[in-house]
Amino acid sequence: MKRVFATLAGVALTGAAAFGIYAWHSALPEVARPDPASFAPALVQRGAVLAAAGYCGSCHTAKGGKPFAGGYAMATPFGTIYSTNITPDARTGIGTWSQAAFTRAMREGVARDGSHLFPVFPYDHFHKLTDEDISALYAFLMVQPAVEAPEHENSVPFPLNIRLLQAGWKLLFFHPEPFRADPSKSAAWNRGAYLAQGLSHCGACHTPRNALGGEQHGKAFAGAAIDGWIAPPLDASNPAPVAWSKDELAAYLGTGVSRYHGTAAGPMAPVVHGLAQLPPADVEALATYFVDVAGTAGKTVDPAPALAKALAAGRTGTGLTYDRPARLYAAACASCHYNGVDTKTGGAHPLRPELALNNALNLDDPTNLIQVMVHGIDARDGAPGVVMPAFGHFSDADLAAIAGYLRATRTNKAPWTDLDQKIAAVRAQAAAQAKGE
Repeated sequence: MKRVFATLAGVALTGAAAFGIYAWHSALPEVARPDPASFAPALVQRGAVLAAAGYCGSCHTAKGGKPFAGGYAMATPFGTIYSTNITPDARTGIGTWSQAAFTRAMREGVARDGSHLFPVFPYDHFHKLTDEDISALYAFLMVQPAVEAPEHENSVPFPLNIRLLQAGWKLLFFHPEPFRADPSKSAAWNRGAYLAQGLSHCGACHTPRNALGGEQHGKAFAGAAIDGWIAPPLDASNPAPVAWSKDELAAYLGTGVSRYHGTAAGPMAPVVHGLAQLPPADVEALATYFVDVAGTAGKTVDPAPALAKALAAGRTGTGLTYDRPARLYAAACASCHYNGVDTKTGGAHPLRPELALNNALNLDDPTNLIQVMVHGIDARDGAPGVVMPAFGHFSDADLAAIAGYLRATRTNKAPWTDLDQKIAAVRAQAAAQAKGE
C-alpha cells in the first residue's frame, strides 16, 4: 500500500512540476517609452483603423473615462473583470512594454511581468494577427496620450483569481496557430475570415461558451448571451424573417442599419462604428465570409414575401381598439414604427423599422427587445442621428404587455413565458452599472 501511495505522490509531484514549467513565464525587460515620432505616420494610421475594428477603445475605456485608460467593467459568470490601462503611461499603463512584450500579450495572453491575462482579453483570437498588424497596433497605442489610471480590483473569487491557474484554462481551450487561408475560398472570403476570427473576434460574443468559459468551437457563431444582451446566431439558425444577403449585411456592418433586420444597439453599436473605419472592401469581405457561414452565399434572397407579411402585421391594432396591450403599443410605439415602406426603393424604410422583421422580436429570448424598450437607442448608436426614446419609466407590466403583444401579432413564434424575469434582469443590470459594478 505504501508503494502505491508513493507512486501516486510521485505522479502528482511530477504533474505539478510539469504544469509549473508550462505555466511559468519570465518577465520581459522594461523599456523606455518609444519616441512617438519614431513611428511612421502611415503605420500609426493603419494601427488606428485596426484598433477601431478590434474595438480596443470600446473595452479599454470606461464610461466617461479617458480613451484606452481602462476601467471598463465586464460582467462574467466568474465575476466582474475591469479592463486595464493600455495608454503608454509608464506606471499604470503599457509605457514600459517593448513590442516583444506587446506581441506576447496579443499572441499568448501573457503580460510583460509574466502573469497570465484573463481570457476576457481575446488573445484566443488575436493570436491569428499578422506581425504587421500587431506592429501597427503597438505604434498606434504608443503615440496616444499617457494616462495615469490604476487598475480596478476584479471581483473574481479565489482560487479563480490566481493568475497562474489561467494556464490551466489555456491548456484546455487555447491552442494558438496563425491564420491559414483556405485555398478553396476566394480572397475576399479569406480576408473576411481573418478579420472575423482574429482582429474583430466575432466569435467572442457570438459563439456560446462552456461552463469554464471556453468557446464551443463546434457551435461557432451559434449565438450567445453577452453583457446582458443576446448576440444573435450568425449561422443558419438565425431566426430573421429575411435571410441576410451579402449586400444587406455589408450595409449593416458599415452603417449600423439594416432595412430588413433593424438597428445596431447595445454591445453591437460600437462594433459597427469600429468596422465602419475599415476600407469598404474589408466590410464586404466580412459580409462575404458570414453569408457563407449562414448558408446564403450565392443564393437569391427575395425579401418581398416577408416584407408583405410584415406590413400586413404592422397594420394590426392601428385602428380603434380596446385591447390594453394594443392601446399601449399605439400610444408609445406606433407613431414611429408605422408602415414604413421606402417609396424610393420599395423596400422597408430603414429609419422606420418594421418590427415584424426585427431580429430582437424573433429571437427565442426577449432580452434584446426589453433592453431597447428600457434604454432606447442613443443618437450615437445605430442609425446616425436617429433616436429611439427610452421607456424605462413604464411599469414592468406595461413593458411585458407591449413585448407580448408584438410577439403575438408580428411573428408566428411561441409566446415568451419569461418576460417578468427578463425585465427584472435588465433593470438589475442597469442598477448595477449605475453603481459602477
